[in-house]
Order: sequence, then structure tokens, then C-alpha cells
Amino acid sequence: MLHAEGPLLTIDVGERTTNEEAIEDVLAEFIGGRGVATALAHDRIPFDADPLGEENRLYLTTGPMQTSQMSFTGRMNATALSPLTDGLCSSNAGGFMSRNFAGAGYGAVEIVGESDALLVLHVTDSGTEFEEVPTLEGATSSEVTEYVAEERDLSEEHVACIGPAGENLVRFASIMTTESRAFGRGGLGAVLGSKNVKAITFDGDSHPEIEIDEVQMDVHREAATNDHIMKRQGTTSVTDLANEVNGLPTRYFSEQQFEGVEGINGDRVEEKKYKKGTCSACAFACKLPTKDDERGVETEGPEFETVMAFGSNCAVDDIVDVMQSNELCDQFGLDTISCGNTVAGYLASEDAFGDTELIHETVEKIAYRDGIGDTLAEGIGRAAEELGVDNFTVKNLSFAGHEGRTLHGQGLAYAVSNRGADHMYSTFYAWEYPLVGKDDAFPQSGFEGKPEAVARQENARALEDCGIVCRFSRGVMNPERYEALLEADYEDLLEVGGRVVELERHFNNQRGFDRADDTLPYVDQLEGFDDALTEYYGVRGWSDEGVVESASAPAPADD
Repeated sequence: MLHAEGPLLTIDVGERTTNEEAIEDVLAEFIGGRGVATALAHDRIPFDADPLGEENRLYLTTGPMQTSQMSFTGRMNATALSPLTDGLCSSNAGGFMSRNFAGAGYGAVEIVGESDALLVLHVTDSGTEFEEVPTLEGATSSEVTEYVAEERDLSEEHVACIGPAGENLVRFASIMTTESRAFGRGGLGAVLGSKNVKAITFDGDSHPEIEIDEVQMDVHREAATNDHIMKRQGTTSVTDLANEVNGLPTRYFSEQQFEGVEGINGDRVEEKKYKKGTCSACAFACKLPTKDDERGVETEGPEFETVMAFGSNCAVDDIVDVMQSNELCDQFGLDTISCGNTVAGYLASEDAFGDTELIHETVEKIAYRDGIGDTLAEGIGRAAEELGVDNFTVKNLSFAGHEGRTLHGQGLAYAVSNRGADHMYSTFYAWEYPLVGKDDAFPQSGFEGKPEAVARQENARALEDCGIVCRFSRGVMNPERYEALLEADYEDLLEVGGRVVELERHFNNQRGFDRADDTLPYVDQLEGFDDALTEYYGVRGWSDEGVVESASAPAPADD
């Protein structure tokens, strides 16, 4: 089985030391990316660690596909114990850094400890430098990349950093890379902030020599020639459909259709798009550089989830206002989904839906923990009771835009996801929307056949995250191509994905997670949910309480 190569680099920012050790067994079993990081985290982070304490470890990883020039592979993985969900969390970001990470020559990078001064870590194939950067305290993501460009002659494609939100330990702070791409979900930016690490750069010419099957050229060709609507509208192309099927969260989840959808849909985004945008080596080019000259707003995005969180869920019907919210989150280093939904909860408590000035002020207050921002920086799950609103989260992670009250299989997928209410963990919504030409779709309502299908899709998404291959390759990638690229039977590859899911679940079980956490705020509206949940556990081979009895990952080899 093809896999990533290179040693594990451990960077102790408290001691300012580094160590390399072989992890060949881990790489061989888990391919790379999320799988390798999860296996290492399961073995090396204490089950009782404080997510914001020095014992937590943050992992950055790529997979074997990041040594190719195939489309859909400009991505990398970050994994740590989440300060938002209190469980193990992996987040995935696009952009251009993955090739520079691979050039540094490491199979995985691990950051541990806590620095007594604000640092930028410079990782190269010739060593690691610890640079104290007191002048970057409070800097935005663009200010950090400008500093690195001036001082180190490294472009934004080499940089992962946090904004003020990460420094202030906002529980849904993101790690930004290529300036506008985010390791968004789970608050991993706060983990870097707790270690007093402002940024990490990667550079080098030590890419591992991994032979990739020629099928990569077929994938690249199809990506280039595919006339997909996402090339024009990104994920916002689904906005109208979600609204039509009563599946667009609106006014902090109190409604499921938005009367102002035409002001924030894919057509409006396409009107503001002014050039192509892509990730490293990808000909699909689905990103959304947008601007509005009249109001002086320029950003990348928004994508559908941001349109939901800062648009319909806040009752905002002007795409430029959503673009502004998106850019503020990118600059401050905030997950747009969690931030938008948290702001929506605050608007509900103040009866202030649609107040865009208040929305933008509140985003900044969250980033700096100023006034009400200090409460909201804890996330809507922790703030809901004080605000007097319902807690619309799973495991304290707020919902994505694909409505589980309409798409019941996606509702089940939200509940069982080890990461919380995240759409990317299984992407089961794609099998429930009424899409033309999709012959393996499920009806939206009910759970028949869905528990097994959710588990299989979770395994497939975990496999993608090991590779690492983008979610939006699904119209191009197929089992035969995975077999050719990764040199293994597809069912065996899915088993790798299943082991990743099980390691995450076992880790979280040791922290007290069980069936009680696999629930939904609207569970009483979904007839048959409890039986479906039990069936899902049976498919996984877990107990009726959602507990994995035992799980283990291969330990790194001795030096």
C-alpha cells in the first residue's frame, strides 16, 4: 500500500528542542494525513490532557498524493485535542502549503509544550529555527504573512498562522494558511495559541520520491475539462436547492427557509467573483476570489457554509455583508461556521437579526474577547444558557448548513461524528439531496439503510483524508482509481478509514464520550433515530453505548 514517507519531527516549544524518530509502521498502516496524525495522537496525547495545556500535541501531516501533481491534492491535515469539543479533532485545509510541507522531508510534524515567548517556527529540510516575534502580538493573518515575506522571503504559500483569536484562545479559532484557507473546525488555532506559537513556515527540497500511477493524469485531465457549476459558484451552488427542500438554517435554526435567499445565493457570489482561484496543482479551480469595488470589500469566498452561518442564520440578505463577515474571520483567524452560528445565537438573544453593523462588531469582539465577545468566544454550546437560546451543537461543534431535520441521514451523521456537527465527516447530505442523475441516492426522510451507509461514507472520507484527496473529487475519483493510486484493494483501503474512525472514537471514549453525546437538539423530531443509532453502533462493532472496547495504533519505531 502506497503511503507517505519521512520521520516524525517533534518540536518542543517549551524546551526549544527538536527530535526525529522513525514512524514507518504508522505510515504503512495509516497511509498519511489524518490517519497517521490520529494514530500518533491516540498514542502520545494523554487521555486526560487539557486541550489548552502543554500536554496537548498538534500534528501537521500530508499524504502520498502531495508528492504528485494530480488535481484535488492541494490539501493537508491538522490534528489535536479540541478545546471546543474536548475530543480528538482533525481539520483539513486547502491552499498551497502542502507541497512546501512535503519539501521539508517529514512524514509528520508534532508540536508540544508551551513557549514563554511568542514564536514563529521555521521548519526546513536542514533544521528548525525558533524565532521570537514580540512585534507580531495581535497581528492578523495577512500581517503575519507580510512579515514572513519581508523578513524571510517566503510567500504566503509557506505559512500557517493564527490571528488574534488564536492568541486569545477563542475556542473556535482557526489556523490560517495561504492567508485565506483555514484549518477551521474544532478550534485548533487556540491550541497553537496556548503554545504561544504565532506561525509555522515550511520550506525545502527534500520531497520524498514516491511513484504515483499514471491514472493521476486522467484525474487531472477530467478536472480540467469538467464543466461543473462549482467552478463558477463553489459550494454556494447548493444554496437555492437547500432552501427549496426546506433545508437552509435560518434565524438561528428557528426556520428552515430564508425569504432573502436570492441576495446570498450562488448567482450573487458568481457576480462578485473576479478571477479564478484554486489549490496547489488543481485544475478544478473551485475557489472564489470575490470583491465589491463600491464598498471596498475583497475576500476569498464565501462558501455555502459561511453563506448559511452569516447569511440566512443571521437573516442577512446582502452577499457583500456576508463577504465582509468572511474576510473578518479570515483576518482574525476564526472558523466562519462556528463564528457565524454563535453570532446568530447572540442576535436571537437580542432580537437583532439582520443587524450587519452589530454582526461585524461582534466578530471583532469575539476575536479579542471584548465584552460579550468573551462569552461568545467559548462557543455557542457553552454560551447558549447564558444567552437564553437553544444549544444547537453536537459535542459543542455547531451545525453546518445541510439541515438534518430535512436530510435525516445527515442528521444521524452529525450525531455520530466524532468531530461533532460537521458535514465533511461523512458528506452524507450528498446522498440525500434530490440531484439529477444520482442513482444511488436515499430518500430524505427516514433511516432505512442509512446507518450502514453512513459508516461506509465515514470510512471513505477518512480514506480521502489519509491520501490526502479533496472532497470535491467525488465526480472524478472512483474505487478503481484509488486502487491504482494507493496500490491496494478498495475494501482494504476502506478498512484503513474505519480504523481511523475507531481510534478517534476510542480516544474520546476514554474522555467520557458515549451514546449520550451522539444526539441532536431536534432528536424528538426524527422518528426512528434511536433504533438507527443502535444499528450504526452494530455496524461498527461498538457497544450499544457507543463505546469501543479496545483500540491500538502501532507505536513509532525506536531510532
